[in-house]
Amino acid sequence: MKRLIFDEDHEMFRDGVRRFMQSEIEPHIEKWRDEGCCDPLAFQKAGEQGLLCMWADEKYGGLGIEDFRFEQVLIEETIRHGDISLFLSLHSRLVGPYIGRLGSEELKSRLLPKCISGESILGIAMTEPNAGSDLAGIKSKASRDGDDWILNGSKTYISNGINGTAFVVAARTVPDKPHGIGLFVVESDMEGFSRGRNLKKMGLKAQDTAELFFENVRVPAENVLGDPEKGFYSLMHHLAEERLISACQEVAHAQVAFDITMEYILERKAFGKPIGAFQNSRFKMAEMRTSLDILQTFIDQCVLLHNQGELSAELAAEAKLNASELESTVMDNCVQLHGGSGYMSEYRISHMFTDARVSRIYAGSSEIMKEIIARSIGLDERKLSG
Repeated sequence: MKRLIFDEDHEMFRDGVRRFMQSEIEPHIEKWRDEGCCDPLAFQKAGEQGLLCMWADEKYGGLGIEDFRFEQVLIEETIRHGDISLFLSLHSRLVGPYIGRLGSEELKSRLLPKCISGESILGIAMTEPNAGSDLAGIKSKASRDGDDWILNGSKTYISNGINGTAFVVAARTVPDKPHGIGLFVVESDMEGFSRGRNLKKMGLKAQDTAELFFENVRVPAENVLGDPEKGFYSLMHHLAEERLISACQEVAHAQVAFDITMEYILERKAFGKPIGAFQNSRFKMAEMRTSLDILQTFIDQCVLLHNQGELSAELAAEAKLNASELESTVMDNCVQLHGGSGYMSEYRISHMFTDARVSRIYAGSSEIMKEIIARSIGLDERKLSG
């Protein structure tokens, strides 16, 4: 299906990203997956190409590009010719904007150039052992000490946790207020900061995921993001883009699975003819093609709305819910169409299947997405229950 969302500049950018991924990323993916972590130099190489924090102002070394379509192209080519485990967009679009929009000028001047070059790698630390989607359940605490803050607590399942050099950390600042949360930039050389192990996962093998610990970490005033009692609302503000990024990743991942399965069923034969000649194969592929085209059109429309500042949290939840669920269905179908080969690690579809499983969990689980959507159409259990 021809997509009308992109113009000539986007396609020229796509060509450049494709060449970069094929030469600098794709040859190393298998090694990184075996090691459980990508080489941090990958971020520096991406930075040299101007692929990190493209939105950042030129005075910090950025390109000043706010058009989300360029990030969408980067996501698609990273997944097609690199690997979904390479979390460039988490660094650039999930974490970087907190610093760009809420950070002090001192912090932005010092940190953003390093983020743009890839010298500094960003992560966001919200999830705790007993607090996932429920941010109001955060136990990590920050208390004032003069102009500084003293941070204590722990976080888990933190992406870029091993490679990361700066983290946006959510911590409770008002004990008796569920939404009394502050956001603090903790840099890896701060005393009292430490990392746990690189956590072993079902999928996303090249993505480093770790536990983080904060023991009396002194965070200077310039590293506080916005109002230290209103970080919860800043997190809510950024969730729509986070879920749009997830949706873009998921539909791109499913599209790649579809394409490699098409190649396989045209080449592999059974009973003297290509697997693709069987009715079940043809019908399954037809169903997936239709669903992918419908979803891609919807997500492209969400991207255009986001560029105009009109993407609602509810619409982003719809995109994320649909994309993660369809990705799961496509992966299952594609493994089945590969037959026994689909279960073998040497075939890409095998690890794509396990990589996809987390999509229905992170950035808001499917159940949370359904709750958001239901409330937006007037089905709020709290109000209906009286």
